[in-house]
Amino acid sequence: MHTVVVGTAGTTAEDVVAVARQGARVELSAAAVEALAAAREIVDALAAKPEPVYGVSTGFGALAARHISPGLRAQLQRNIVRSHAAGMGPHVEREVVRALMFLRLKTLASGHTGVRPEVAQTMADVLNAGITPVVHEYGSLGCSGDLAPLSHCALTLMGEGEAEGPDGTVRPAGELLAEHGITPVELREKEGLALLNGTDGMLGMLVMALADLKNLYTGADITAALSLEALLGTDRVLAPELHAIRPHPGQGVSAGNMLRVLEGSGLTGHHQDVAPRVQDAYSVRCAPQVNGAGRDTLAHGRLVADRELASAVDNPVVLPAEGRVESNGNFHGAPVAYVLDFLAIVAADLGSITERRTDRLLDKNRSHGLPPFLADDAGVDSGLMIAQYTQAALVSELKRLAVPASVDSIPSSAMQEDHVSMGWSAARKLRTAVTGLARIVAVELYAATRAVELRIAEGLSPAPATLAVIEALRAAGVQGPGPDRFLAPDLAAAEAFVREGGLVGAVEAVTGPLD
Repeated sequence: MHTVVVGTAGTTAEDVVAVARQGARVELSAAAVEALAAAREIVDALAAKPEPVYGVSTGFGALAARHISPGLRAQLQRNIVRSHAAGMGPHVEREVVRALMFLRLKTLASGHTGVRPEVAQTMADVLNAGITPVVHEYGSLGCSGDLAPLSHCALTLMGEGEAEGPDGTVRPAGELLAEHGITPVELREKEGLALLNGTDGMLGMLVMALADLKNLYTGADITAALSLEALLGTDRVLAPELHAIRPHPGQGVSAGNMLRVLEGSGLTGHHQDVAPRVQDAYSVRCAPQVNGAGRDTLAHGRLVADRELASAVDNPVVLPAEGRVESNGNFHGAPVAYVLDFLAIVAADLGSITERRTDRLLDKNRSHGLPPFLADDAGVDSGLMIAQYTQAALVSELKRLAVPASVDSIPSSAMQEDHVSMGWSAARKLRTAVTGLARIVAVELYAATRAVELRIAEGLSPAPATLAVIEALRAAGVQGPGPDRFLAPDLAAAEAFVREGGLVGAVEAVTGPLD
């Protein structure tokens, strides 16, 4: 099994996905263990002094003015975890919780949090045992960290609360730890606070959304090309010299991908045949501009994610070189929250232009010779009429999800935390948007491949890459043209084909890697 080694310098998006989705094992590097021990010495030294130090010998948030005596500090750290584990609502997905825990471990390993090495090792052990704390949908405002979600994870390290075992069964966390030979941690100064004060949940969801959207944007380039073919459009608008004079990087990439999909097509260039048209509709002609703008937003999101992956997010932080512990605001989720909202906007717009092409394929007045709704016997058969309804409903939801969460702020902690990011909420709605976008792209794929097959029946020849997509899609259980049938299973299979990389893989087997 793949092993991810966590050091002092952060981690990569690829490692996050490996741990969250593929169950990769986690190990602490020797340098990380050394850094953890060195930072802990600083915390222990400060804890022995009479002067109050936030998070070490004081209360938290609006209660930070109270100095806590040494005899109550272990209780203080236990109490912050128990009281902050106040989430409500549905259980959060396993992959999100694993990403959250791994990213908190990444910050612990930086040597800037002051926890003992054994605390970090226990977190690694829980991940490696396949134990997943029960985390609830609601409880984070995206500031002072993802407090409630991280607290539920910390509760598991203490052997309290509930967790999901490797078999998916939810049980008391203490029982699961015991079965795997893991000793619950006894928290000391600063450790409870360090376990729950980070942007790890929203960052983990950002990293996974970026991976999913990268696949979907490439898939959308492909389905746009297939729709252009099916509508007998022109590929002249994809010429590199046209995109060179408006040099947005993503636009050039999308146009190039579409050109490679269409190479060798006998369907393009018929826009002057039976019903001459000077230009294709915007949804066809401007696909590279819209897809490309989304790609550029993905690039910005990856930049922010990479910076955050290299960060140590905690409050207060240990500064080993200076030998001090210092309060800060690095836990604020604004940098992550903004890009999560940006990505929800581009997902909605990509879904919108995708649906417009599908609608054009189904409308006999705009499809340039295709049968109404791509039906076998229009009137007796309804064809894909209601598939487009489903797609339109998904687009409408994505537009609602595009309303930014990060513009909202509800003060908390008796006005001590008077401006928050709502980044967790932005991440949760983005996950829903990504799922919806995969379904929207799948409906266009379903319609475009059926339309191309109808063109083949007319004696026209599509591009080799298009034929490869049709063959692979049919092999995946998605049926081609014919009389009406139960469509939901076909659409579900098309969604899996898009989401799991079958669409991109089928094209790249012909074209080589797309950009």
